[in-house]
Amino acid sequence: MHIKSKLRIVNTLILLSSLVLLQACSTTRVQVQPDPMFAPIDLKQSRYQPVNNGAIFQQGRSVRLFEDSKAFRVGDLLSVSLSESTNATKSAATKTTKDDEFSIGGGTFFGVTPTNNGDEVLSNSLTSEREFEGSGDSAQSNSLRGVITVMVSEILPNGNMVVRGEKIIGLNQGSEFIRLTGIVRPQDVSSNNEVVSGKLANARIFYGGGGVVAEANTKGWLSRFFSSPVFPF
Repeated sequence: MHIKSKLRIVNTLILLSSLVLLQACSTTRVQVQPDPMFAPIDLKQSRYQPVNNGAIFQQGRSVRLFEDSKAFRVGDLLSVSLSESTNATKSAATKTTKDDEFSIGGGTFFGVTPTNNGDEVLSNSLTSEREFEGSGDSAQSNSLRGVITVMVSEILPNGNMVVRGEKIIGLNQGSEFIRLTGIVRPQDVSSNNEVVSGKLANARIFYGGGGVVAEANTKGWLSRFFSSPVFPF
């Protein structure tokens, strides 16, 4: 009896451990993982470290007394104000109609017109009617507002800055992310070290999330198959 009690306790512990592991897996699954493509650069690399030459003035560590505190070096931070809005509409309508009529006379055979009960045997006529009508409408609207701070990852030869960064926000029952990369002109950066997303060249802005709400808003794999182009019907 004592051995059976121990076995029950062990089985209970195994069951509880399995439930905890499943819950941990479920929690990990809904979390958004950082993307290495948008990760901050490693400033510990030698090419980004200023060289200490023993002088009072050190390149890369200067104090700007008469300039705005704007990003202009690799590793500096820059705030991007997301102000994206797109609206697109498209409408198309097509209607075609075509009627054809062709008649062939009875003709003669050795000077005689073949008839049957007074009707010419060789006479014939062809009539065709074709009609097509189609219409389609499409409308799409998107809007994205917010602020994300990114890091200058590269300075181009013409002085423009390549920036990249991401923001991951953990919410109840899920998480959301904003990922951004692009090229910024120093002239477009305001005095408070901020630039509007519309001024970014070659911009790549991604917004998404994961969790219970995202999963509830996603079709199942079978529904996606029936809605895919490979479905023949």
